[in-house]
Order: sequence, then C-alpha cells, then structure tokens
Amino acid sequence: MTLLAELVGVSQRVGASAARSTKIRELSDFLRALPADEIAIAVHYLSGETPQGRSGIGYALLQQASAGASASEGSLPLAEIDRALSEIAALKGSGSAARRVQGLEHLFSNLTRAEQQFLIALLVGELRQGALEGVMTDAIARAADLRSDHVRRAVMYAGDLGAVASAALAEGAAGLGRFRLELFSPITPMLAQTAADVEEALQRLSGEAALEVALEWKMDGARIQVHKGADEVRIFTRTLNDVTAALPEIVEAVRGFAAQELVLDGETIALDPNGRPLPFQITMRRFGRRLNVGELRRELPMSAFYFDCLFLDGRSLADRPTSERFAALTQGVPVGLRMPRLTTASPAAGRAFYEAAIAAGHEGIMAKSLDAPYQAGSRDARWLKIKRAHTLDLVVLGVEWGHGRRAGKLSNLHLGALDTATGEYVMLGKTFKGLTDAMLDWQTQQLLRLETHRDRWTVYVRPELVVEIAFSDLQASPRYPGRLALRLARVKRYRDDKPVVEADTMDTVRKLFAAQSRAPQT
Repeated sequence: MTLLAELVGVSQRVGASAARSTKIRELSDFLRALPADEIAIAVHYLSGETPQGRSGIGYALLQQASAGASASEGSLPLAEIDRALSEIAALKGSGSAARRVQGLEHLFSNLTRAEQQFLIALLVGELRQGALEGVMTDAIARAADLRSDHVRRAVMYAGDLGAVASAALAEGAAGLGRFRLELFSPITPMLAQTAADVEEALQRLSGEAALEVALEWKMDGARIQVHKGADEVRIFTRTLNDVTAALPEIVEAVRGFAAQELVLDGETIALDPNGRPLPFQITMRRFGRRLNVGELRRELPMSAFYFDCLFLDGRSLADRPTSERFAALTQGVPVGLRMPRLTTASPAAGRAFYEAAIAAGHEGIMAKSLDAPYQAGSRDARWLKIKRAHTLDLVVLGVEWGHGRRAGKLSNLHLGALDTATGEYVMLGKTFKGLTDAMLDWQTQQLLRLETHRDRWTVYVRPELVVEIAFSDLQASPRYPGRLALRLARVKRYRDDKPVVEADTMDTVRKLFAAQSRAPQT
C-alpha cells in the first residue's frame, strides 16, 4: 500500500530537478516498487492527469474545500484517494455542487497541506513538475527494463500511459505486445515539425545523399482518421471523437472502396464550386451539427483527401516505412481521393509543387521521409510542414481586460509554448489583433471558465486553449524567459479541433528562429 504522501514527495523531487536523467531515475525507482494495482493510478497522477479524465471539479470548489483543517501527516493510500475522486466526479443532478464540496472537504481534511496543494494542481491541470509523457514513457521503460521505443509504440496504440505501465511492469515485452492497431480503435495522429522553405525541408530529410522525399499538398481542413471493416465505416477527429454521423457522404464513398479493411489518415475540407478551399471555420460547421445533417450536407458538401494508410485487409502498416504505406494507399484508395503528391529530390521541382499548392488556394505542402514509420501522437522531425506564412499553434496562458469598445471583454492574449525539457510554458508575446467581436465574446466566456487567479489587469488561465497565431518573424528578446518573442502577431483562429498536447513546443519555435537567422536577408 502506497500513501499519497510518498507520491507527492516523488513529485516534489522530480519538479526540483532540471535534469531529465534525474527525473527518469526518480520516477522509475518509484514505479518499480509499487504494487501492481497502484501503478496505473501513480502514472496518471505523476503525468498530471487523473484516471477519471476531466472531473468538472473547478478551482473555486477546490479552494473552498481546502480552506479548512489539514492533517499533520499523510495517511491516505493512493487507491483510497482515487476511489474518493471517482465518487465525487460521479455526483450529478440537483444539489451535486454542494455534495461535491462536502466530499472534497472530507477528503482534504485528511490530507496534509502539501498533499492538498498537489491534488489542487492535479485537478485543475496545473501540475508543473516536468514529468511529461516523454519523460514518463522513458521512466516506464527503465522500470520494466524495456526499450523506450517499444513502450512508446504501445502508448501510441493504447492511448493510456497507466495501462501500458501496468502491462510493462507486470508482463514485460509480452504485455506490451497486446497493444496494437485495431479496427475502430482510433489512435492519435502523427504530427509534423516546421521547415522555413522547400530547400530546408529537403536538406533536413535527404541530407548529403540527396534522397528522394515525398511532398504533399497541405490543406487547411479538418484531420480525420477513417476506419472501414466490410460495410461498417467510422470517422474520428484528431481528438478521437466519433463524427461518423456528421459526414455521411464520406462514409458512403469509403464504403464503396474495394478494400474490405482500412484505416486511413486524411483531411476533409469544404470546397467551393470551382474546387477552391473554403475557410477552415466553414469546414468546421459540419462537425457541430447533430440535427438536419442532410440539409447541411446539401448546402455544404465535404470532400476528403487521404495521405496515409495504416491498415489494409488484415495487415497493420503503422510500423512500416512511408513508402510501403503509400503503396497500400494507392491500392486501397481511388486516385481522385488521394492527396496530390510528388516524390523528388529536386529543390526546383519542390518549389514548383509548393507554388501549385498555393495557387490552388491551399496553405502549403508537407515533406515526408520515405523511410519513416507512423509515430502516432509524436511531432516527428521526419514530417515537415512548409506554409505560406509563419504560423504557430500556441497556448493561451492569460488574457488582459480590454479598453474602449472592448471594455468588459477579455482581449489581449498572453501566448506561450511548452518547454518539454522543464515541463513549463514559456511566454512568447501578447496580441489582441485579428479578433472579431464574435471571437471576443467567445474567448471571454471560455477563458473565465479556465481562470486560476487574477490581478488588476490580467486573468490567468489553465493552459487548455490552442490558438493559431500568424506573425512576421521571431526576434531575440530579453523580455521573455525563452529569450524569443513574436513580431507582429495576430490571431488567425482558435484551434478547437486541436488538444493542447498537439500545440507547438519551444523546440519548434527555436528551430524556426534558427532557420530564420540563417536565411539570407533581402
């Protein structure tokens, strides 16, 4: 039996260390000593999440519950904490808020101040100790004496660090082998890093050997993962939500493919009568509709273009090279529904392909190594995106109240990116530009729900909203902790289709700055 106090002590030591190797050692030593039925709970807690997911327990309730007495020493085991949180989260209906407070007050009265503060940070998503998924994955591998890439592969398919840790520590490699790609069980999509231009992308992917690279159009649509088993077709978003009912025309098209079993990665987008893309916000109208889907289908038909095949007729391809998956895509998907692609090592041919994508109204191209396996959930350096303008998907860390006609609304956004080495968000600048009145109203409502605290001018929020920011360039700046700042930043759109774990990190920001610094000045 492991006490919460022991886990809190590990969390504090991990948070106090800047060295990744020390974090991994602390975590692995702790995991190795845990009873089997506590491993999943501990991994979730130390990764900054709870097995129950989003509990609906807000900061105000937690502050109220922790205002009373506290215990002098820790005495509650992890299993009891987890059971209490499950019971509190399950409370629904009339009077549930009061009952939640009572349950939390009872729980907190048996916790020390350190345990209370840990639990508050955990439940509001503010646990900052540097034990991110990558660090925890390596710690699980070390604790179970397994290869990190094998653990990452299992996490890719399971989507649950706790379940993978339990299997790895109890059964070793055999336990990890149970996690594999299966029909109708979606996996998180592979993500791309950024390149400044075609030349940089080709150099990074082909190097001195001048190997061929796959280039694809990059459409500004909604990422979809499509599963087919005989006549059954289901469609999932990048956040793994099932949106099959919203996209009947795509279901019908895939049902007609010759292959009996498929898992496809692709993009769905609304096109105008001339085949040019409509704005992203118009495409997203199809995903929020539950009623009158047929009427909206006639008004706003959707097209789908597929660029990867992860499963074909009984065979999983996620671990296979890109070239092999492309061959399966060619076999399984009609040519008119495949994303336009060029395989080349020529910068001139690549630039022409990029210009063709821009001329067609799309936002740029992707460059992909032909040797890369599909790394679900990973922002892999073997996939690079090249876009017409500099954009980053950043996280809102705070927001300032507006003035004049914006008085009473939250306006000036504080923008940041996660530093994966420290587990902390790093601020890169502020902007209030590009916001429509509708966006101001929406973000005021949403950000107040995420509030953790405030001062006279600023409301500070949990880092849960992703916003796409367009900017002219990055500049060195001693003003911000990351020593970099956005220049001429403006809001392009909120990425409500993208979870915070898929936002760009400081690694991407620094690489973009380095590429910009090397570029010739004109």
